[in-house]
Amino acid sequence: MTIEWKFPPSPGHMDRASGIYLQNMTGKEVEERLKVNDILLVPIGSTENHGRGQCSGEDTFLVSRMAEAVAQERGCTVAQPIWYGSHPWHHLGMPGTVVIPEDTFVAYLRAIIAGFWNTGFRKQIFLNGHGQEYVIPNALHQFAKTYQVPCILSFVNWPTVIKDHMKDKAHGGPFETMFRHADEAEASYSLALFPEMNKMEDMEDHIPTEGFASEYVDKGGDVYQSPIPGHCQVGLGGGLEAITCPEGVIGQPTLASADKAKDGLTELLNFLVRLHDDILTNYPPGKLPPADKMTQRSQEDIDQLLKGPLKGGKHLYTFQYPP
Repeated sequence: MTIEWKFPPSPGHMDRASGIYLQNMTGKEVEERLKVNDILLVPIGSTENHGRGQCSGEDTFLVSRMAEAVAQERGCTVAQPIWYGSHPWHHLGMPGTVVIPEDTFVAYLRAIIAGFWNTGFRKQIFLNGHGQEYVIPNALHQFAKTYQVPCILSFVNWPTVIKDHMKDKAHGGPFETMFRHADEAEASYSLALFPEMNKMEDMEDHIPTEGFASEYVDKGGDVYQSPIPGHCQVGLGGGLEAITCPEGVIGQPTLASADKAKDGLTELLNFLVRLHDDILTNYPPGKLPPADKMTQRSQEDIDQLLKGPLKGGKHLYTFQYPP
């Protein structure tokens, strides 16, 4: 089934009591939601410099608006986003960019997963909007190793899902320029999802000078599937952005338009809906993959954890704290 989506979507829901965000719901509302849909979407973004015409929360607003659209369509729940992320080395020192060390970031995410699991949201989809796709999976696997409980944890890096829609025309995509950072592609998706936080009149371009290894290293989001992903190297793909592109932009956001993003967004949101639906079809509310296939903890212990601390069972941290 293909859904026709409206762009831009309805105004953001972060501070509205609209039944979208977990933190905006009452305890009773959460209890009722879990009975009919126990999937939680967790947007993971960053705070980083995106130039003079785009907001520093762009990565976060992108995935939050995407998650909101899916929740409105399917009735699942969205967690308030993670605003500060991990960064590759070349982001270091750029004003406006808040860099969280990888070990701190992974531990933070692992603790978030545990808290949501203990709340009853044991099916979690992490929607990443920033160049930290090499870090997030660590948190999922560390949670699984630490607690060894039935769950569904899925990491989605949105540009990779629709990689052909993110490319330049020379590679079959809709854009004049290659996908990089705060560029034509990223600005176009932002204009389609939250135009009110973009100022086209203030956008400025920066044409990057490629390093000698440009044919080997992916330009951004791993959408070109080059032999070396962009975040799997140091020194092959350019230097510190604070030195090489002080504009905070790698590309030409002045070429951006919402129309260039609409087909990609339609495919992405339909993918997320399919993923949501398939999870809920195979594992209806309250059901999880069989415990005997996911853990060697005793069935008695698992039953106590699944029941939870307020219904005669035990909380998750019975087995591990700090997380």
